[in-house]
Amino acid sequence: MSFIVIKRSILRLVLLVAFAAVCLILPFGENSASAVFFGDNLRKVPIYSVDTHEKRVAISFDAAWGADKTQGVLDILAEYNVNATFFLVGFWVDKYPDMVRAIDGAGCEIGTHSNTHPDMVKLSAEQVNQELTSSIKLIEDITSKKISLFRAPFGSYNNTLLDTAESLNLKTIQWDVDSLDWKGIGVAEMTARITSKVKNGSIILFHNNSDHILDALPVILDLLIKNGYKVGQIGELIYQESYTIDRAGVQRKK
Repeated sequence: MSFIVIKRSILRLVLLVAFAAVCLILPFGENSASAVFFGDNLRKVPIYSVDTHEKRVAISFDAAWGADKTQGVLDILAEYNVNATFFLVGFWVDKYPDMVRAIDGAGCEIGTHSNTHPDMVKLSAEQVNQELTSSIKLIEDITSKKISLFRAPFGSYNNTLLDTAESLNLKTIQWDVDSLDWKGIGVAEMTARITSKVKNGSIILFHNNSDHILDALPVILDLLIKNGYKVGQIGELIYQESYTIDRAGVQRKK
């Protein structure tokens, strides 16, 4: 009996080692969301950051609630000669079309952040498609520019969401540095948080109407630039083709 128990233990160990080896050599596709094994499931992963030797980062602003500070954000970006990426929710676009024009006119990149800001993992593929296509149409009708980037509300995603976005030729974008501005934290804490976490290829998350964004943004941009970072849009940072994405969401050039 003890011999059988030992054999089963050895077999279990061999299977675990084999599974680990498969995960290490697993090839990742060239799509916006590459497949990674998690347990028994094949799960896709969006882009969190970019592998690059250059000191380049991208900054992004999610816009869903309010617009009072958005022009101020654009003014600060212009002062520092920086372009950013804005992810807009459809109902925000409906409410603030002039601000969408201002973002576009400032040379900033625009992506979709859904149409109604739901938790999209709870939606069917058809509902996800409707969320994305509706919001894209609203934006494109104003800017006449094609939308190629998508950020999921709450950063919540699953294979259905990523597959649907991919079918619409959208790259799904997360972030690896969260300013936590949405929590109302102060300038010093926000600045320390970003400067301690940022690295080459980082994607930084802000919100257009957060409490202290107008005070914190100049300080953060000043420090990033003084530390040698080129700050810009996500579309300028990510690879558009011939890339892989590892299990941590790092996009790498093939």
